Amino acid sequence: MKALSDDCERFISFPPGHLYSSKTGGLRRWYNPPWFSECIPSTPYDPLLIRESFEKAVIKRLMTDVPFGVLLSGGLDSSLVASVVSRHLAETKVARQWGNKLHTFCIGLKGSPDLKAAKEVADYLGTVHHELHFTVQEGIDSLEEVIYHVETYDVTTIRASTPMFLMSRKIKSLGVKMVLSGEGSDEIFGGYLYFHKAPNKKEFHEETCRKIKALHLYDCLRANKSTSAWGLEARVPFLDKNFINVAMDMDPECKMIRRDLGWIEKWVLRNAFDDDEKPYLPKHILYRQKEQFSDGVGYSWIDGLKDHANEHVSDSMMMNASFVYPENTPTTKEAYYYRTVFEKFYPKNAARLTVPGGPSVACSTAKAVEWDAAWSKLLDPSGRAALGVHDAAYEATPEKAHASLVDPVAENVFCPAHGESLLPAAAV
Repeated sequence: MKALSDDCERFISFPPGHLYSSKTGGLRRWYNPPWFSECIPSTPYDPLLIRESFEKAVIKRLMTDVPFGVLLSGGLDSSLVASVVSRHLAETKVARQWGNKLHTFCIGLKGSPDLKAAKEVADYLGTVHHELHFTVQEGIDSLEEVIYHVETYDVTTIRASTPMFLMSRKIKSLGVKMVLSGEGSDEIFGGYLYFHKAPNKKEFHEETCRKIKALHLYDCLRANKSTSAWGLEARVPFLDKNFINVAMDMDPECKMIRRDLGWIEKWVLRNAFDDDEKPYLPKHILYRQKEQFSDGVGYSWIDGLKDHANEHVSDSMMMNASFVYPENTPTTKEAYYYRTVFEKFYPKNAARLTVPGGPSVACSTAKAVEWDAAWSKLLDPSGRAALGVHDAAYEATPEKAHASLVDPVAENVFCPAHGESLLPAAAV
């Protein structure tokens, strides 16, 4: 879009999985997997199949002749990627290409939940761990550059892209040219905290389908452009086509959150890698509550962004927001601030229409906001907006939440019922 914005009056985005057909003169779908129709599948849950399919997806992406590493936030998804890579390298000669250990990378404000959890996972796996720190001010100073490279004014994407952008710069300076990352798992397995409120398996499955279809506008956009801005390649094994087909062919009833059974978000994935004989991860990491990247780098990061926006956007500016920005009108000062920066780089209407809009709670689609009437009063993409779900949820409004909230890593850890593995005996 950077190269086209000065010359083109109109942009038309190709929907994912389409190509242009010269015969018909229009778009034709070339990628048409079974789940795309959003029909409810009924295949029983098979933990071994999930585990084996994911391991194959990870190993497939290790085909490289350049120095590589893993982005490790300490959450379930990135930790599983690091664990599978670490195991594979221990059994092959690939590690000799760059030392004899896997390199992992994490970024956050000092004392953030992600830094603590990532360090523990790295120590457990025996990786060469690089812990990178940034300050709120350093992040704020990078906002304009981030928005220019990521080409969006979506709030949650910018919140998460900024630390990833800063981390990618440091990683590239170390000579690393490729990293594996954990994007895609939350969309496939319903890992976002708002999925706790899914009323039934039909709504749950349809929401996961909507989230996967929109990945190119959110998480994949962030992962791709935040890294490529520095010439770093990101690979995402959770979005392996075969793995998606396996996971999306599962009966969505198994994916739903059932606290009475000890099933938290992404329980089917956690359970698939819950091996008591040869553990992939420590139990409390394997069952760590979902923490969105923009939250996990430090709760004061989002609070700092809101404070910064409040200093630059007045109440009168917000009152006139619908006149200044009639398309995707910003509803918060933070969103208004990002929009002004975006418009500075991409002033044409064609550019602003490439960014999706609509209400969102904890990264939900607009449709999922309907699951809980209370959410309409707290439309914020942070995971802490999932009231009654997140262990460190906002107490009243997002502006009143501070970094002194409870650390979900240390204080609240969910484990399977009775503290035992729920894998069949043959799968352990």
